[in-house]
Amino acid sequence: MTSSADLQKRAAGEAAAQLVKPGMTVGLGTGSTAAWFVKALAARGLDIRGVSTSQATEDLALSLGIPMVSLNEAGTLDLTVDGADEIGPGLSLIKGGGAALLREKLVWEASRRCVVIADHAKVVPTLGAFSLPIEVVAFGHLTTARRIADALVDCDITAISHLRERDGKPVLTDGGNLIYDAPCGVIADPSALADALKSITGVVDHGLFLDLADEALVAGPDGVQRLTR
Repeated sequence: MTSSADLQKRAAGEAAAQLVKPGMTVGLGTGSTAAWFVKALAARGLDIRGVSTSQATEDLALSLGIPMVSLNEAGTLDLTVDGADEIGPGLSLIKGGGAALLREKLVWEASRRCVVIADHAKVVPTLGAFSLPIEVVAFGHLTTARRIADALVDCDITAISHLRERDGKPVLTDGGNLIYDAPCGVIADPSALADALKSITGVVDHGLFLDLADEALVAGPDGVQRLTR
């Protein structure tokens, strides 16, 4: 039986697919909501090119007949559509639950327009209830984790980050890096935290996507609502 959340994710993905026009180069996000977008986009049969944010998304797109190019080949993208784990004030986002945050951010920053899609449960008054993913290089990652802890304290966050594991083994990103998750609770100043984390040697990137989303398509019981900054 399909849940209401899944139906809302599908509605958001299908709405976003209508934004795509023939000839576009489109960034394809990662995650369950983005997968609905990829499926809806493929169903339209448009003459487009896709740029994937993860190997899983690329595999899905190719299986559905969407031509794919690398980010290096694409250069500037016309549009990127992707999901989010949280949508906060001003379309500030937490992303990275699917461990693809670095590639997602690279694709987002190369796009003229970025649209986030989600079910209404992802909209929150303050970021932080969803643990913040932080991608780090494997070498010396325990030392990096201690520096992350210090940065969190400096931002008045008492969370202790933990290494993401699956089946007893560390989760590896497509780039071969590790993910630490920080259950911040409340992120009062996302910009300050973003700057603090990026300043740490060993941190590749973090899941705070700030000033990147141009609009959001959020599906709820009453349909799809468009949010802007």
